[in-house]
Amino acid sequence: MAHESGFRILIVCGKTHWQKEARGILHRRGGELLRFMTCLNGKKRVMGKALTSGVRSKLSIQKQRQRLPVYKLKKDLIQAVHDNQVIVVVGETGSGKTTQMLQYLAEAGYTTRGIVGCTQPRRVAAISVAKRVAQEVGCRLGEEVGYAIRFEDHTGPDTVIKYMTDGKLLREIMFDENLSQYSVIMLDEAHERTINTDVLFGLLKQLTKRRPDFRLIVTSATLNAEKFSKYFCNCQILTIPGREHEVKVIHVNPPERCDLDDALTKVLQIHLTEPKGDILLFLTGQEEIKYACRELNKRMKKLGEEGVAGLIILPVYGALPSEMQSRIFDPAPPGKRKVVVATNIAEASLTIDGIFYVIDPGFAKQHMYDPERGLDSLKVTRISQASAKQRTGRAGRTGPGICYRLYSETFYNEMSPTSIPEIQRINLASTALQMKAMGINDLLSFDFMDPPSPQALISSLEQLHSLGALDAEGLLTKLGSKMAEFPLDPPLSKMLLAGVYLSCSEEIITIISMIQTGNIFYRPSEEEEQEEADQKRAQFLHPEGDHLTLLAVYEAWKANNFSAPWCFENFVQPRSLRRVQDVQKQLITILDRYKLGIVSAGKNSTIVRRAIAAGFFFHAAKKDPQAGGYRTILQNQQVYIHPSSALYHIQPDWVVYQGLFLTNNEYCMHEITLIDPKWLAEFAPRSFKTADSFKMSKRKRQDKQKYI
Repeated sequence: MAHESGFRILIVCGKTHWQKEARGILHRRGGELLRFMTCLNGKKRVMGKALTSGVRSKLSIQKQRQRLPVYKLKKDLIQAVHDNQVIVVVGETGSGKTTQMLQYLAEAGYTTRGIVGCTQPRRVAAISVAKRVAQEVGCRLGEEVGYAIRFEDHTGPDTVIKYMTDGKLLREIMFDENLSQYSVIMLDEAHERTINTDVLFGLLKQLTKRRPDFRLIVTSATLNAEKFSKYFCNCQILTIPGREHEVKVIHVNPPERCDLDDALTKVLQIHLTEPKGDILLFLTGQEEIKYACRELNKRMKKLGEEGVAGLIILPVYGALPSEMQSRIFDPAPPGKRKVVVATNIAEASLTIDGIFYVIDPGFAKQHMYDPERGLDSLKVTRISQASAKQRTGRAGRTGPGICYRLYSETFYNEMSPTSIPEIQRINLASTALQMKAMGINDLLSFDFMDPPSPQALISSLEQLHSLGALDAEGLLTKLGSKMAEFPLDPPLSKMLLAGVYLSCSEEIITIISMIQTGNIFYRPSEEEEQEEADQKRAQFLHPEGDHLTLLAVYEAWKANNFSAPWCFENFVQPRSLRRVQDVQKQLITILDRYKLGIVSAGKNSTIVRRAIAAGFFFHAAKKDPQAGGYRTILQNQQVYIHPSSALYHIQPDWVVYQGLFLTNNEYCMHEITLIDPKWLAEFAPRSFKTADSFKMSKRKRQDKQKYI
């Protein structure tokens, strides 16, 4: 029986002990298999089974669990958690630590004291792991096993095993500093060192001193466990030996850095010459992945004419809608092979069964923030040795595999052992606001494992001060307190509250929800369909900017009664738009808490643009006719409008932008809106002031002197 959410439903009957009118946890000691069951009003419970990922094993779930390396250490792990408040667990990818350890703790009775929770660095990992554990437990996702990510909560009153993003747990601490509903927290994939995980290190370290009953587990797939142990007062380290299957590493020695064509050639070589098994190719970003998928489709079309078996080509990256991401877990049809083309999102905690071959070019994109120039960009950099090991492990989940590293052993030895922690390379404004909301005022003395630079912290505090979130002494203002309530970056939360003040909150909520959802438009791989998709997209382009373009798409969908066929006709993702509605509801709930009404601006787009300027005034740019492109006002950085922007052919004099990305050695603005420069002085008097029309600006005086 199929359930509309995509899960298979198992109707269970004939079990007399299930007919009791009670709810509880039943231990089947024979196989140590934990089942969570609920029987209400004497009716048999419908138990859900999560969709099986990849190749379905012929072994029972119980046998699969027992084959994992972590199973041999089950008793040791439970005893270590019992004896120590904090432990560090080291286990390679495929050892089973992510899926099994919380189940072991549930079996040991820790769920009677509260929820056992596990954090993941990425949303897709939290979702996929929760689905797998729900299947093993034998419950429907969202009942005894659930997950929570930003703007999406699949948990309920029965949830005792909870997977979540590290950012979600950080927000929970903001409202409950003692995490009173949790008995155990496991910080998984700690070696990835996301900024939220690093802040959680310090907060949970303090929490263990306040709550002797609380247990903390830090897991890592790399060999830097000693550093974690030292930070947590020399706590015990447990090592899970080996992975389930061995992986052979083959270094390809190109004369120089391999290009994308080399990677695609390797995919086809494996497909034509190697035994069955799916392929995972790591690339650096969305555009590169789209190009690779198009090229592979073209080449396979030619090979198909010669009778070569089909290759199912599946992309996966952060901005891809979740329904398309989930396709990577479906097994390939008989006689075919699939290739998953992914960013480093597939490096950790994302189990794709059936992968036997991994192709690793050795590069990834990283967020880099320059606090001096206020530039936040994505740059292609070498991966670390730790990441290379993670990628290798992806080939050993289903059986013995092969990892082709498209770089020499010398190149590998020159890689840094671990990646630079995120806290040392991104904008800290959002984190600083959350910490201020928790009452942590002295950020410079906070117990970070690897502290950020003082300059980066000061820059983030200055940004919050300019937004009105902090006063002159660095303390949280009433506005800042409200901004911290929203699970948004500070400029977006300021923009939302400005929308309330300017009576356009309905439009601003929609725009922010569209931004948070990610890519709304769908661009197919076939060139003929791409032209049609571009034409359809062009009809929504708004002459005043990209934010209003997003609003126009939503309003058109609304005018067509939220029709799915309308979405397909216009190459818009229907599921993404439905998620927009979920985000809207959550933002409205927070506004209701403050009794802030929802008001529409009607057709007055000017006040909508004013609200956008109130949030992004420090990202203002002015047209630079002499140098071409634009100059940012506060940093004097040369930037450009990307061809995909609604303003590309208009090129207005003044704009604000949401962010920058680096392409062809040029910084391109994204999500741009046309503004009146007078608004800058109105919303940010500390940073801007209206110039005297009879006086020449300093920059104009300097320009004039050049030509005298």
